[in-house]
Amino acid sequence: MSYSERMLDQLNSGQLEEAKKSFAWALRKDDDDTLFNLAEQLYGLGFLHQSQRIYLKLLDKYPDEDEIKASLAEIAIDGGHNDEALAYLSQIAPSSPAYVQSLLVAADLYQTEEQFEVTEEKLREAFRLAPQEPAVLFALSEYYYLVGKFDQAIPLYISLIKQGYLEFAKVDIAGRLGMSYAQSGRFDQALGYLDQVDPRYQTSDIRFQTGMTQLHLGKVKEAISTLQELIDYDNQYASAYPALASAYLKENQYQKALKAAQEGLGVDQYNEQLYTLAAEIASHLGDYSLMGKYLSTAHQLAPDNLTIALQYSNYLLQQHRYQDNIDLLKPIEEEHEVDPQVEWNLAQSYLALEKFDQAGQAFETALPAYQDNPTFLRQLIDYYQQSGQRDQLIDELERYVELVPTDTEMVDLLDSYRDF
Repeated sequence: MSYSERMLDQLNSGQLEEAKKSFAWALRKDDDDTLFNLAEQLYGLGFLHQSQRIYLKLLDKYPDEDEIKASLAEIAIDGGHNDEALAYLSQIAPSSPAYVQSLLVAADLYQTEEQFEVTEEKLREAFRLAPQEPAVLFALSEYYYLVGKFDQAIPLYISLIKQGYLEFAKVDIAGRLGMSYAQSGRFDQALGYLDQVDPRYQTSDIRFQTGMTQLHLGKVKEAISTLQELIDYDNQYASAYPALASAYLKENQYQKALKAAQEGLGVDQYNEQLYTLAAEIASHLGDYSLMGKYLSTAHQLAPDNLTIALQYSNYLLQQHRYQDNIDLLKPIEEEHEVDPQVEWNLAQSYLALEKFDQAGQAFETALPAYQDNPTFLRQLIDYYQQSGQRDQLIDELERYVELVPTDTEMVDLLDSYRDF
């Protein structure tokens, strides 16, 4: 047994002091091929300093060996010494057998510096030179996966599988394919690969994407099972709770949906979207007090979110809390560009409180957006009736009857005003 082999065995068994001694003897006694192999394995185990020492020793002996320079550049990048890495890489010519390897290392370097255009350029050059090289296929597919270009990642992952690589660099390729297909909206293909993920690689992200894919495909019961298993496996995975609540909501299992949402709020108490989901579930249960509590909290967490503000406003209107609704929307009206829904909701509150001047202004502002909306026109007609504006009333009645000619009540009302 070589000293290198002895060191690796000692590392595996936790004999660190003995491993240090064997490493020293390996540097002195083992042949160059054995040392090169040891350097590769030590790098994979995270012993960067020891791996670097071996490569430097070998480079001193073989100064023209570009593969060693590429490996030293990789170690330098891991240590945050990018200038040193570039110095090694600049010595590797395009004619070198190690040039493709150097391109992959350079891509890694530029990715750490968030120079993604240069990263892609290096990877595409490597792919042009070695389109079937597994390390190149994997590096380029992982880059596309990282930047969200899933349609470009998919064929590269498939090429790896065709070459027999179900995993590469401790990454499950089926999982990557499943996630990529899902992010591209191709859920049937996604589920086929996600179901093949090796149990060793069943991460929380994989489980979550599997559940979401099942939901998209209408496999609600399967999604509930998957998402509940995810929570049992990782109860701090916050995204699982709204997904599970939504799944129960689809099944009209409102109590279970509310329980899932409330458990999620215990994990992520600042998620305004989860509060709005909980409010929706509470409304199905007829618990309007709880609904209001959740919507109020959501609005407090995200006061600039107009969608949430309008959801809360609609709730206040349903509860006939007209002054509260005005207090909610008036600051929004003053701080933002005119929003027709804000104006309509304000108009309803002003009308209910018989503040006709304010109601009229709000209705007039909202009218261009809702002039073909029968519900809006009914309320506008009610306003004109209460405020005694006969001519405007007739105009809106005519518009309404043209939209809804089957509403005999409004047809008769229009006739009565015409005959008067």
